[in-house]
Amino acid sequence: MLIPTDLNRYYLKAAKVVTAEKVLLDHAVLVERGKISAITTQIEPEIKVIDLGEHSLFPGFIDLHIHGREGCDIMDGTPESLEIISRSLAKHGVTGFVGTTVTADWDVSIQAYKNMASAYQKGLAGAQLLGAYNEGLFFAEAHKGAHNESFFLELTKQRFDEIYAACEGCLSSFALAPELLKSPDMIRYITDKGVRVMLGHTDANFEQTTQALAHGACGGVHIFNGMRGIHHRDPGCTGALLMDKDAMVELIPDGIHLHPSIMNMVYRLKGADKIALITDCVSAGGLQDGRYRLGELPIVVEQGVARTESGSLAGSTLTMEVGVERFYNLTDASLVEATKMASLVPAEFLNKAEQIGSIAVGKQANFALLDKDFSVQATICAGKQIF
Repeated sequence: MLIPTDLNRYYLKAAKVVTAEKVLLDHAVLVERGKISAITTQIEPEIKVIDLGEHSLFPGFIDLHIHGREGCDIMDGTPESLEIISRSLAKHGVTGFVGTTVTADWDVSIQAYKNMASAYQKGLAGAQLLGAYNEGLFFAEAHKGAHNESFFLELTKQRFDEIYAACEGCLSSFALAPELLKSPDMIRYITDKGVRVMLGHTDANFEQTTQALAHGACGGVHIFNGMRGIHHRDPGCTGALLMDKDAMVELIPDGIHLHPSIMNMVYRLKGADKIALITDCVSAGGLQDGRYRLGELPIVVEQGVARTESGSLAGSTLTMEVGVERFYNLTDASLVEATKMASLVPAEFLNKAEQIGSIAVGKQANFALLDKDFSVQATICAGKQIF
């Protein structure tokens, strides 16, 4: 254990400290009672120093879109599965995540939301659950991806209200296909309750997407994937999201869901402030190739790539530290920018940037300690080591 469990005041001295503005060399971060109280080169001799050597101190990563890991799925609807997912994420530098559903039977979905509501209130042993994400049920068959269309439903206020009530205040994100709504006013109904609307698994055209954004939708689910793409006479949902200066887009940086040149194009168009790197990881994450399930849908993992039996990509087995490294190596983004997309941008999306998301004085002491090969050596949440 790098940090004794009873230690509440200490310095973390690192060769590199990655803040939201720059990489600081040979600095120390003072942690007091779970928060960052100083970032300095001047160390008070009476305070314990934990020397991290040549390792780098990153902010704890935040995964806005994850379905499961190590054989467990958010749709299991059990406390045990959430604990396993939480502990598994901590191994990869993640200090916070948003539990993401998939299209399934209505009662199964409601149980998954209720289970997340309980964990949100009680806390978890590893990475903390920061919210619940409805990714399912209200999508278009044309871009269903790894969603079982036999469970698709029309979105009504009554159905939204039932999901919202089951979440007991933890529903952070709600994905939908805007072209299927009877009225775009439904988007405003959702956002008025403090829930972010994301557009995904949709065949919406440019105009329909633009209208949805004007009515309060804030961004796109895993950009390019599960949506109408770009044609020079039909810019589609993808084009509308890329051209809207305020829209935030999720991006899966595994090099499989998007060609590196497309990843770089998204970066050049949106900039580091409007991209959230996500894993979209499924239950097969952390396990060997084989047959698994995404919710109630069978999937096959070969060479680490998850697909449905019909061949559609079915989430990923990606981890956050690998995603950050790949985006940094495959695009023009700086290390600070790639890190920001996996920490501060997600925190801002969740309206939690004053508390978490970067290494800054006054914020929670959430860190990922990485070596020169980008392997996670330790993860710290609220000043306590969780891996």
